[in-house]
Amino acid sequence: MKPFMKDLSNNDKEFQMIIKELINNETVQEMKGYKQHYETSCFDHCYAAAYYCFLICKKYHLDYKSATRAAMLHDLFLYDWRVRQPGRKGHHAFTHGKIACENACKLFDLNEKEKDIIMKHMWPVTIQFPKSIEGFILTLVDKYCALSETFDVFQSKLFMKRAFRYAYVFLSLIMIRI
Repeated sequence: MKPFMKDLSNNDKEFQMIIKELINNETVQEMKGYKQHYETSCFDHCYAAAYYCFLICKKYHLDYKSATRAAMLHDLFLYDWRVRQPGRKGHHAFTHGKIACENACKLFDLNEKEKDIIMKHMWPVTIQFPKSIEGFILTLVDKYCALSETFDVFQSKLFMKRAFRYAYVFLSLIMIRI
């Protein structure tokens, strides 16, 4: 998780109260052991998505508590999705919403909106539409977080390579002269 993200969310007491029960759960903590997008753990990805859902849904007077809780649990699948799991049928992108919802329901008392948000957060990859605006918000926030996490890795790898560093400096000097 980006440092500024953790600082912002830690200062928001209402956000922390909503997810406290969830993030203190031993099984949810296990999400830290699974990578989601390159260097980002499932836990950090869900935490960021939960905070963005909290901010957006609260601003627009939506059910921000359900959206925040669902976002924190939306990838509670607890396996390395890059490795084929014995007995798992279907591609991860199509099945993990259902798996995450089943896992979350075993641990927490979820309302119907939370279940629907978790199950359908992969729309449009999965054909089922979320039933609520909060579900669509998580869908968009999830894609934003995934792209951001991926872009950060590619950007850092690009600038780590010596040739690209020199090219970047060279192009910067050219731009200054123009």
